[in-house]
Amino acid sequence: MEEFDVIVIGSGGGLHVASVALKKGMKVALMERGPLGGTCLNNGCIPSKMLIHPADVIRNLEEGRKVGIEGHIDRIDFQKIMERMRSVISRSVSGMEESIRSEEGLTWFRDTAEFVGEYTLRSGGRTLTAPKIVIASGARPLIPPIPGLVDAEFMDNVSVLDLERLPESLVIMGGGYIGCEYAHFFSAMGTEVTLVGRNPNLLPNEDPEIREIVERSLSKRMGVYTGHEIFKVEREGGKKVVFARKTADGSIEKIEAEEIMVAVGRRSNADLLKPKMTGVETDKRGWIVVNDRLETTKPGIWALGDATGRFMFRHTANYEAEVVSHNIFEATGEDDMKVADFHAVPHAVFTYPPVAAVGLTESEARESGYKILVGRAKYTDVAKGVAMAEEDGFVKAVVEEDSMKILGISVVGSEAPELVQQVVYLMNTEYQDFMPLIESQVIHPTISEVIAHAFANLEHPHHHAEE
Repeated sequence: MEEFDVIVIGSGGGLHVASVALKKGMKVALMERGPLGGTCLNNGCIPSKMLIHPADVIRNLEEGRKVGIEGHIDRIDFQKIMERMRSVISRSVSGMEESIRSEEGLTWFRDTAEFVGEYTLRSGGRTLTAPKIVIASGARPLIPPIPGLVDAEFMDNVSVLDLERLPESLVIMGGGYIGCEYAHFFSAMGTEVTLVGRNPNLLPNEDPEIREIVERSLSKRMGVYTGHEIFKVEREGGKKVVFARKTADGSIEKIEAEEIMVAVGRRSNADLLKPKMTGVETDKRGWIVVNDRLETTKPGIWALGDATGRFMFRHTANYEAEVVSHNIFEATGEDDMKVADFHAVPHAVFTYPPVAAVGLTESEARESGYKILVGRAKYTDVAKGVAMAEEDGFVKAVVEEDSMKILGISVVGSEAPELVQQVVYLMNTEYQDFMPLIESQVIHPTISEVIAHAFANLEHPHHHAEE
């Protein structure tokens, strides 16, 4: 039995916890069976955005005609785009490996780990224990049990990064953020894309006024089938054939493509760890249960990041790692522990046009019992938006009427993530209101003015707006 002060499972957000422990002179075990860096670095936000940027360049060139710029693309070097992405990831992982190998006090366990008893894990032929354990084991693609899917073969967000040749046609299963981002990428590259989602709308968790703009834009460039349930996959004459049933009327679509990509959701990696062997409970979907201090049901064991299934973003995992680090290494007792604050968790969807949001949507705010005001603004309401010919750009702000506290904002259009980030800062001030924005001079002309316009346009909501 090998004894440690701290065991960290997962090298994404978990690396921060391991680093803090090492700085305090502790003996640390890092358990990571895959490449270092976790999902974000290896097959999530970093590689996907390196692919999406060239797609943005292509679409922006095409949109140039709106402002009098006619251009054409001579060649898209798909192999170079993929190789550039892979080389950047490889260099980053190699750098992390070199750093970890040289770290005194840190032992890296590279085999699959599982709990075998109280505070005890086994990895390969080694058994280890520690009084403090952090589970940052992440998640993996959810693969639906559709007849014929496995036999037909498919890609997911991991294997898609190994592509050497651009497929001529592609069916993407799933209308969430992964599906919409890769639909944008492949369609810009020149692939004939068909996006199939079981929900009535693409990006079902976004505000309806926002997701409608995205769906309208993507539908101009690809086939979009929302409200369709895929029930069978076959091979026919060298093609892969997807059969999808429309929920509304039962009609069936038969869609042929060279390749299939599955992007219907994520599932926890916790089942691989057998956490119940050490008293850590999971919910009915397999996500690790934690309290507001990110403690699991077992004292001395914490969980963060995608393993909990709550806010599956790297920036959130980084924040949670700080909370966990404080509660393990700094807190002097129960009253000194940090409570995780998730009132202003931002996110972005890097499709075309991009989407970003933070906080509550209009319907979520109403359902939570808030008395609200809603403000809207189009990009073309400000001079910069007109100059950019951003006809679909749109901002929607939600505010609590009595306190004027910002409850949420959603944006679709160029620079949406950067615009939303401005509001994230306001939502983390003492009063969480928008008065600092109103009282500030906003550089004219900039697209930032559209945020101020949305708050200036606050009014009582029309209750049919989201129906």
